[in-house]
Amino acid sequence: MCTFVYVGYRGEHTFSLDRASVESGRGRCPHEPSRAFASPVIGGELYAGLTADFLGADPGVFRSMGTRSALRTEVDQRLLHDPKFVAAHLIPDNDDRDNDKAYFFFTEKVVEADSKEHAIVSRVGRVCVNDAGGQRVLVNKWSTFNKARLVCSVPGPGGIDTYFDELEDVFLLRTKDRKSPEIYALFSTVSHVFRGSAVCVYRMADIREVFNGPFAHRESPHHQWAAYEGRVPYPRPGVCPSKTTNQPRRQYGTTKDFPDEVLHFARAHPLMFQPVLPRHRRPLLVKTDLPQRLRQLVVDRVEAEDGQHDILFLGTDAGSVLKVVVIQKANSAVTEEVILEELQVFKMPVPITQMEISVKRQTLYVGSSLGVAQVRLHQCESYGTACAECCLARDPYCAWDGTACTHYQPSGKRRQRRQDVHQANPAHQCLDQNLTVDDFESVEEKVLYGAEDNSTFLECVPRSPQASVQWFVQRPPDEQRDEVKTDERILQTEQGLLFRRLHQHDAGTYYCKTLEHGFTQTVAKTALRVIPSQQLAHSLPRARLWCSSRPQHRKSKLAQAKLVLAGVDVAKKGRTGKAHSERNRVPRHAPAT
Repeated sequence: MCTFVYVGYRGEHTFSLDRASVESGRGRCPHEPSRAFASPVIGGELYAGLTADFLGADPGVFRSMGTRSALRTEVDQRLLHDPKFVAAHLIPDNDDRDNDKAYFFFTEKVVEADSKEHAIVSRVGRVCVNDAGGQRVLVNKWSTFNKARLVCSVPGPGGIDTYFDELEDVFLLRTKDRKSPEIYALFSTVSHVFRGSAVCVYRMADIREVFNGPFAHRESPHHQWAAYEGRVPYPRPGVCPSKTTNQPRRQYGTTKDFPDEVLHFARAHPLMFQPVLPRHRRPLLVKTDLPQRLRQLVVDRVEAEDGQHDILFLGTDAGSVLKVVVIQKANSAVTEEVILEELQVFKMPVPITQMEISVKRQTLYVGSSLGVAQVRLHQCESYGTACAECCLARDPYCAWDGTACTHYQPSGKRRQRRQDVHQANPAHQCLDQNLTVDDFESVEEKVLYGAEDNSTFLECVPRSPQASVQWFVQRPPDEQRDEVKTDERILQTEQGLLFRRLHQHDAGTYYCKTLEHGFTQTVAKTALRVIPSQQLAHSLPRARLWCSSRPQHRKSKLAQAKLVLAGVDVAKKGRTGKAHSERNRVPRHAPAT
């Protein structure tokens, strides 16, 4: 027994219960909270896909809490074999409400005829909302339950595809036609060869076509699945009792009026033979190089200067969210993915368990075991202060308004607005925005002091994840800039340039340049000064003053030691101390004393 409390799934349905209406939760809520479940409310009735006992031996699809009698699936592995429910939604077939269906998305285990091991596959199942069970067969059981396989795979050579079988999350992107939402599904691979994730998009027309197609059939568990070629009784198993199923001589006002032959067939053939394939027969997005696993997915359709773009927010198991736009090439199935941002929402690397979008508030709500956080859908000001930088960001939320990178408004003034998500060509977009080469060379020069034979790091983080980084150095008195050659001693990382052991000839001015779509700009300029090891050794006795036991002199001695290591005469402190102390940096790895 459990007291039942329901929280609206995906924010679509919410309701409250007073004390008089609290009742047993058996078969209506999961008895083991750690197990996945999906539970929308449709017309005041709760539809739940869950495991209804502690041992996980009684999974099913349930309906309860309405005026009609409760329903559930039979305890039969042909219907559900160790399922993990991910999502459930009401999706109408047409304008006749009697044809409304509830769709369940889940994974389950299967055993193929040529294998003794269980494999994981993803499914979409459905039931009619007006299902009332059978009169003599399937009493108080679903009589319209069907299921089909959801395929998300990458075509490979020789017809061998790479499958992503573990369904992680499902998001319905509602359109103007409520009967035809676009279904975004996030998958991961259960392969031992590699780990990765993929997003596939499905059309409702394709899903309905599979459910209207042939049923799957096999003579025994040792036979392969084949399309059922025998006679299918009428009304077709899986259809709802409505005006379309009625005949002049036979009226089907409820599933209790269906012939027993139909119910027996439905019980024996719940699986459809054809799988549901994604749009363009391939994933929209594939990620195999991420250190974390993708867990959650929400999508926002954004109106931009060059059309509509779907922005994906992907929650990971490490507390971060990836913001991605997938750009479809014109008249082609080829896509280009652009990672706009990677947001570390939670300081602790906890899995993200829920995400919701509020288009009205332009906010993403992110949930985990630590709590709920809210994140802005766009941070246009972070893309820089120039037209070219705003254009290169390729964020459909953002556009250059003539003076700054701001939130794009379709109804705004077009004269100064610049945005190009598809091409991101700043030379073309920003030609009339006072774009000159000098604008991207005028970065503030930073001075960094490093100790010879020690390690030093030059920081440079490009604003765009898509930009490639090149380092150049200018050594006095030459004016020529040479590209920095990396080796075992000098390493280029995602955050900058690492000198594992500094040499005197490394001194010079270093330029960090980014290249994206043929556009180059300098994003960091660092003057590296190398302190010779002999001078450092000579200064060590004075540096020991940092650890003086006299607190009142510690601050002044520390300042003196900094100036000594930087090669500045302490006697000149009165004239130069302030200017140097503000911009000079102490060597990162001065020997401890």
